[in-house]
Amino acid sequence: MKCILDALHDGRLIELPDNNKDKALEYLATLIEAIPDLGVEGGITEKVIAREQAHNTGIGKGWACPHVRSAAPGDMVCSLGWSPAGIDYGSPDGEPVRMVVMYFVPDMQKNAYLKEISSLARAIMTQSAMQDLKSLTDLNDARHNLLDAITVALEATGPEAKARMIQLEVRHAAADAAAAAGSPGPVDLSRLVAPVSIVVVPGAKPVVLAQDRDIVTALESAQNLAAQLAEKSRVELPGLHVVLRSLANYQPDRVVYECFAFRA
Repeated sequence: MKCILDALHDGRLIELPDNNKDKALEYLATLIEAIPDLGVEGGITEKVIAREQAHNTGIGKGWACPHVRSAAPGDMVCSLGWSPAGIDYGSPDGEPVRMVVMYFVPDMQKNAYLKEISSLARAIMTQSAMQDLKSLTDLNDARHNLLDAITVALEATGPEAKARMIQLEVRHAAADAAAAAGSPGPVDLSRLVAPVSIVVVPGAKPVVLAQDRDIVTALESAQNLAAQLAEKSRVELPGLHVVLRSLANYQPDRVVYECFAFRA
């Protein structure tokens, strides 16, 4: 389960702020799209939801593993979302999903994905730690639960994977110690992301709608905001990264851009 290990190492385990299935998928897809140098220009959400409509990826025991394929070269990556209350996902066993693992799979990584997903499915079906999701109390608890399960799964693997596991455990042990001393603990990325609507009217400054005043101020002060969204589907400012999710055209010539804003 190297891909999950990498996601934990890079902070891509989040608490899902919405228990709606499509919203949860959109949130995890946006986290993948925001990975630097991944080379994705959007569209992951739409592809994942389309796949879900054709084939439900709930695998039971409170887990779901949606994925999207890509012709672009590169590495397989994933993002993980923990839902405390559970998501009505339509899984075969009827249980709500509390852990969603979303994979982005380049075509050249197809075999790696099959190996990864088979290892994950085997761990879910055989390890009690992977099935006892109702007892998790917070994001840190969810992270340690995954680390315990991966430790068992990696016992029969090579030294490189074990070294990677030790590195991750040392990193999080330091974070836990800092938290106990009053310093910030592991970062919950969901706290750093905010939905934003940007209304563009020709001849006028864009109007930014968001709950965070600092985001509104930063975006309404940005140069060529509308042009960057139209041309690149994203805007990068100091300390703030905006990713376009969708847009809607209104008469006579208005455009509303729906985005996610990531604080650095």
